[in-house]
Amino acid sequence: MKRRRNFWLLVLVAAVAIGTAGYLFLAERPLAVPVATAQRDVPVRVYGLGTVEARIVSRIGFEVGAALTDLAVDSGDAVAEGQVLARLHTAEQEARVVRAEAAVEAAGAALGKAEANVERARAVLAQRRSTNDRQQALADRRTISVQTAEEAQRDVDVAAADLAVAESEVKVAQAQRADAEAALLYETTLLDHHVLRAPFDAVVVTRHVETGTVVRAGDPIFTLMDPGTVWTLAYIDEARAGSIAAGQPAEVRLRSLPHEVFGGTVDRIGIESDRVNEERRVWIACDRCPAEVYLGEQAEVRITVATLPEALLVPEIAVRGFDGHRGRVWYVQDGRLAETEVIFGHRTEDARVEVISGLPEGAKVVAVPVKGLTEGRMARITGDAP
Repeated sequence: MKRRRNFWLLVLVAAVAIGTAGYLFLAERPLAVPVATAQRDVPVRVYGLGTVEARIVSRIGFEVGAALTDLAVDSGDAVAEGQVLARLHTAEQEARVVRAEAAVEAAGAALGKAEANVERARAVLAQRRSTNDRQQALADRRTISVQTAEEAQRDVDVAAADLAVAESEVKVAQAQRADAEAALLYETTLLDHHVLRAPFDAVVVTRHVETGTVVRAGDPIFTLMDPGTVWTLAYIDEARAGSIAAGQPAEVRLRSLPHEVFGGTVDRIGIESDRVNEERRVWIACDRCPAEVYLGEQAEVRITVATLPEALLVPEIAVRGFDGHRGRVWYVQDGRLAETEVIFGHRTEDARVEVISGLPEGAKVVAVPVKGLTEGRMARITGDAP
């Protein structure tokens, strides 16, 4: 019995020893870790999703209301500046123009009559002055009475007043003719507004109505796009948008053409971010635009904000407590593991961050958070991180 108890005691001691040795072997053996190494000429790109847009997109319509009688173009058509796009029913407005033309003719006749009255008044005044001069000469020689001389002077004054009235009537007639001409111009302009013309060289995006529709002033008839103003509107995460500046090169990939890359530059940066999605709007002008443009098509945008001559990049998954500026990383120095806080700079599109300070001299940053990382544990560097 005693011998059996000693046997099991030895078995227990051996099991404890084996377990302790196994634990020490597993816990204290050098841990294989990949590390990050410095790289040269690293492009720093910012990624964003967006849509194809155009800077000039206009919804055009008539300035007057009437029934549509003609639509000359349709969606997808290219139009030139000044080209007729649509017409309204014009019979009523044409009648107004004829009426205004008649008013102009009447005003011209009235002006002619007033000018003739002026000539008549001038002739009468000249006659009365001549008569008055003779009467005054006779009165001086006492050949006629003073009353007769006074009546002759009165006739001159009356004729002068009649001339002044006639001249004022000419001015009134001139004003009436100008008013009639302005009314004719107004009615002619309204008649011209019954024709819709293209305001610029454009492509018809949408036709909103059909022939026969009674439209009101300002109702959209067509949506036009200037094909020379095509650009891409990209939405960039605010956390990545701080380095973006106008003029930086960019690459655009369209969803319909995933194998083609269209180069461009940052043309505009929105001064107001989306408060809900926390994204900044950035417009990319294309250096080479696609042959066919489809507004609203989804696009992927990559903006090159910097090129690093030499940089140590660490995957974000290997950083603990990363706040966009600083965080803690594991590193290997003299064959053992340790953790420290470092300062980061640029972030790449493949979720790596640039270490700029805080790393001890000669230390190698652990690039993958493998299991078993503990302070002071021995480590074996297996190579660069993938």
